[in-house]
Amino acid sequence: MANVTSSGAVLSESRDHWGAVVTDEGTVFRVWAPKRAKVEVLLNRGAGVERHALVGKNGVFSGTFEAPAGTRYRFELDGGEAFPDPCSRWQPEGPHGPSEVVDPRTFKWTDASWPGVGAKNHVVYELHVGAFTKEGTYDALINKLPYLKSLGVTLLELMPLNGFPGNYNWGYDGVNLWAPNRTYGSPDQLRAFVDAAHAHGLGVVLDVVYNHFGPDGNYLPQFSDTWFNSERPADWGAAVNFDGPGASGVRTFVAQNAAMWVREYHFDGLRLDATQNLFDDSPRHIVADITEAARAAAGARNVWLVGEADHQERKLVQPINDGGANLDAIWVDDFHHASRVAATGEAEGYLQDYDGSARELVSLALRNSLYAGQHFAFSKHQRGTDLRRTEPHRVVFALQNHDQVSVGLRAERLHRLAGEATARALGVLHLLLPQTPMLFMGQECFADTPFPWFVDHNAELQPLVTEGRAEFLSKFASVKSAIAQGILPTAPIDGFEKARLKWDEKPHIFSLHQDLIALRKKTALINSPRRDQFDAAVLSDRELVLRWFADDGADLLLLFSLGADRDLTPCSEPLLAPPRGSRWKFVLSSEDARFGGRGVISIPDGAGAWRLQGRCATLLQAHS
Repeated sequence: MANVTSSGAVLSESRDHWGAVVTDEGTVFRVWAPKRAKVEVLLNRGAGVERHALVGKNGVFSGTFEAPAGTRYRFELDGGEAFPDPCSRWQPEGPHGPSEVVDPRTFKWTDASWPGVGAKNHVVYELHVGAFTKEGTYDALINKLPYLKSLGVTLLELMPLNGFPGNYNWGYDGVNLWAPNRTYGSPDQLRAFVDAAHAHGLGVVLDVVYNHFGPDGNYLPQFSDTWFNSERPADWGAAVNFDGPGASGVRTFVAQNAAMWVREYHFDGLRLDATQNLFDDSPRHIVADITEAARAAAGARNVWLVGEADHQERKLVQPINDGGANLDAIWVDDFHHASRVAATGEAEGYLQDYDGSARELVSLALRNSLYAGQHFAFSKHQRGTDLRRTEPHRVVFALQNHDQVSVGLRAERLHRLAGEATARALGVLHLLLPQTPMLFMGQECFADTPFPWFVDHNAELQPLVTEGRAEFLSKFASVKSAIAQGILPTAPIDGFEKARLKWDEKPHIFSLHQDLIALRKKTALINSPRRDQFDAAVLSDRELVLRWFADDGADLLLLFSLGADRDLTPCSEPLLAPPRGSRWKFVLSSEDARFGGRGVISIPDGAGAWRLQGRCATLLQAHS
């Protein structure tokens, strides 16, 4: 008997899963095609085709036939045209070619003792498989696992792997949601990567996109007319239908897909793209179905589920029984936006609603977000919910990610925009805050490689998406003026080669991140302080202090400044005072010469005068 979610999505009985599922009795083909009266599976047999009728029931057509792994096939609909399987596990010729039967049971896993990943104490590392190495493959990524392990990160978050047209893509134009992209390697090579990551003690999270489909190669409307709801105000094409007529099949498709990645590839979690565009007024939100399906598929293993959440909705991390969705964490972009303005002073586009002050950074440290329902000028709507009582580990902060690096005329990294000293100081702040930190590939060594948006569409679509990208970037006044002068952002067709990491490593910057992550991981006071153990205060518009109160008196103090060197007088902030009978001792500084800084100018001990070093973050610890 199959386990199901509350909305009826099948979770565990493999022969009931949609797509082509290899069993001991043959391969079970199942496809949801409620708009069709007749569906046949066409199996490639050498130079010929073998045809089998599927039996329909409640819009799902199925049948079991001899079709071993490697068999290519299509579904013929109502005696007319034949199309790839919407739940194809492999599209070796791309979205327009035939599907191929895959048997995940034949892969020899070595991670039987891998327990999965917990809900907290993580440092996340986002990467694009194609751009991370010169080869752009899963096999090449395996060779980088020792490097990532030595950095100290705990979770690798892969940008979407679903099949897409062309040779390269960010991944958000996916149309084959069940098939890993062919340009990175085969399904078993992806499994080998995950298996190797587990052997290195690293979890792997997959970015999945359920809020829209790409514009080329999407054949879902051939099978059902209920996939989309054009009345919803989606950002990218028509919104996916999760609550209208015929939505039950759409919900099953998505829940089964989430479970498939966890079950067949041993992924340790999922990152749900743009949850604010998963429109659903059902009694139970589709995100709850997804989380329940993924956790059921994991069995005894622990998985980590995170949502991109521009609306910063706290219900996403609340239990399902309380009306929530049971995600482990959500992205909160307020931290990036405030930090970007603090670093660069560029408050345009959606950054216009931030001033980059120390007040904003302190509010983020203590309250997890800035927008909790206030008016947001850029969108002309209220934004955010109250996250003050949300546990900090359920909030993901990033100084850089794929979206934010790409915004701007040249898609430059933070250290290129603000200078290395400012980027180092913000990096220290970021990795010591109680919230879950996420790095973007190359950030740990201040890679100079930009990360522009890139896609490889057909000759008809490519000019349209190029124009659309320029229109989006024109929401930033600086980019709009450059375009008016004929100076254009990187064309999407050229972006991939520019985005590929050149690995011009800066070992001193890597050492800074490595030391910070090691300190964070070994210090519970930093990675998971109690509410009464952590506080913060504003020293000036460009300066702040963080304080961790240790039960044994070994308190920690972070002095952070994006201003100039100055004497701190009067010295009236009580958080600066060391515990009675103790003095502050030096732990780490972003301006330490070994990290590429100019050197440390002052180490205040708390007994004498204070001098703050500008564009610097200095960590101190109390010693008696």
